[in-house]
Amino acid sequence: MFPNAFKYEAPTSVDEAIRLMDEYGYDGKVLAGGQSLIPMMKLRVAAPAVIIDINNLNELKGWSKVNGKLRIGAVTRQAELEHATELREQFPILSRTARWVADPLVRNLGTVVGSLVHADPASDWGTAMIAVNAAVEARGPKGERLIPIDEFFVDTFASSLDENELAVAVHLPIPTKPVAARYMKLKRKAGDFAIAGLAVQVALDSDGRVSEAGIGICNCGPIPLRAVKAEEALIGERLTAKTIEDISKLVPEDADPVSDLRGSADYKKDLLRVFAARALREIAEELQGKVEVQ
Repeated sequence: MFPNAFKYEAPTSVDEAIRLMDEYGYDGKVLAGGQSLIPMMKLRVAAPAVIIDINNLNELKGWSKVNGKLRIGAVTRQAELEHATELREQFPILSRTARWVADPLVRNLGTVVGSLVHADPASDWGTAMIAVNAAVEARGPKGERLIPIDEFFVDTFASSLDENELAVAVHLPIPTKPVAARYMKLKRKAGDFAIAGLAVQVALDSDGRVSEAGIGICNCGPIPLRAVKAEEALIGERLTAKTIEDISKLVPEDADPVSDLRGSADYKKDLLRVFAARALREIAEELQGKVEVQ
């Protein structure tokens, strides 16, 4: 199918993009990677009157370290992060998540920030950003603000951005201690959405105890979710076999999946338990060299 007719705008600065968003309101739609927007337009699920293309805004490209955070610009491609070897030690979640997103064609054009703004509960990036406690940098006519990721998703396909606010970057805290991360999901076929998925990031202190823990849950609720009980229980613990077993059982308690053609709610919860145990075991082996038995 072909999309409805629309007006095309290509701003030359972020300020101009915001002015256009303010002018057109709900009639305008921002185009970054377009890997969600364009298919929706072709199916006429979305029919914006105006497309505001921000792809040529150099100030939204790439990443830098600012004030103890890694700042990733809004039109940075997922493939760039997948292959950025210089980021893998401090930000392992980026490459580990990117390789699970759809296929190379999508990753070559798709953006992390665009995925967050789309606010799909099956978003790989939304889940990963929860695990690393990220924040979205938004800019609008009233100025700038940082939105913690836990406040960013408000409902299915709905974020806390105002209609005239542009998400210009996402900020990831720079770890100060040894860190490891995993992203796991089960899907029916290559490129499909997750039946269920899990992002886990853990940092250890000098005594080998968990000092920071982040666990994001994918496609098991109306928005990407946080496994709060499991995170809290991890802090101060050693990654022993017993701890991993106990913590993995807590992860599904913060999930709210529904039964559908992909599987029952109970099946999806058990997937989260299995993913949590597997991720924590691999993280323990990476950070400690082994999983302690005691």
